[in-house]
Amino acid sequence: MDPTSAVARTEHLVLWSRLGTRFRVADLERMLWDEHSLFEYWAHIVPVDDYDIHRESMRRFRRQVPGESGRRVYWREWMAANATFRRYILRELRRRGPLRTRDLEDRAVEGWQTGGWNDQGKSTAMMLELLWARGEVMVAGRDGQLRLWDLAERSLPIGRPRSSPTAIARRVVEGQLRARGVATPRQIGWTFDGRPPGWDRALDRLLREGVAIPARVGDLKGPWYVHADVADRPFRPRTTLLSPFDDLVSDRDHTEALFDFRFRIEIYVPKAKREFGYFVLPILHGERLIGRTDARFDRATSVFHVNAVYAQEGAPADAGAAVRRTIQELADWRGATEVRFTREVPTIWRSQLT
Repeated sequence: MDPTSAVARTEHLVLWSRLGTRFRVADLERMLWDEHSLFEYWAHIVPVDDYDIHRESMRRFRRQVPGESGRRVYWREWMAANATFRRYILRELRRRGPLRTRDLEDRAVEGWQTGGWNDQGKSTAMMLELLWARGEVMVAGRDGQLRLWDLAERSLPIGRPRSSPTAIARRVVEGQLRARGVATPRQIGWTFDGRPPGWDRALDRLLREGVAIPARVGDLKGPWYVHADVADRPFRPRTTLLSPFDDLVSDRDHTEALFDFRFRIEIYVPKAKREFGYFVLPILHGERLIGRTDARFDRATSVFHVNAVYAQEGAPADAGAAVRRTIQELADWRGATEVRFTREVPTIWRSQLT
């Protein structure tokens, strides 16, 4: 998840990339706030079916870890100093929740101080963030862009029996191998707070069972593995645009190695130093990343601005029509009444784009 929405919020854009114009934001919100089949955790949207995995991260966040240092020490000491503040927030949520952050008083005994320029007045927000990481509270809805907080027990199956460490390690490794398509051991087996115990044994077991299959990826050093289901799945090529935070491009080294596509998010780069633009969407065409576009949707005028389109070296000249079509589909999904291109488009696609 990311609040930047030059085109759309990234969690919406990721789902549009995969589902196309069938995706409706209302469907996602229903699954989050009414059906409770999804929930927000660590700036991601995750399935409630994976609650057992994330509950272990929540439990670890509460425990003191030998040798821990830095921020985790400060978080633990700050929570201990503000135990009465924590109890107040949990009591108010139980009595009046869901609530916005500003609906709760700042009763911190010791204010939030990490040396940042914006520490002032953040005690309530940071207490809620830490309680969220601990699994005591959850985001239960939204009031516009503001999160509504409530007790986790009202939306999550906290009474569900815990899964064994062996079962959790297997689910993490197998699920990530399936999602990655092809991956090295370094790239799988991760939860939000690190790797679960036994992840390496889980990978060995999947290899013995033939669920994980050794693969060769060009001349790249391995070992590489692919999930058996992915190896047997028929490939249906399509053309779409990706959020700059999409998992297909979020691991920069992985993306560059597999696709020969160097990608960096430039949202936080000063304008004069940007290479491609503010909100750049990679273009996926079949099995290749063939270019990128810098786009912006103006909600006030309903105009979808395509500030620039860039083609990768060796991009197919006949892909321009598919690129134009997927830009139009994204604009239509956002409710744009016009798509406006600048003159900065690749020569090979110019007639098809403009």
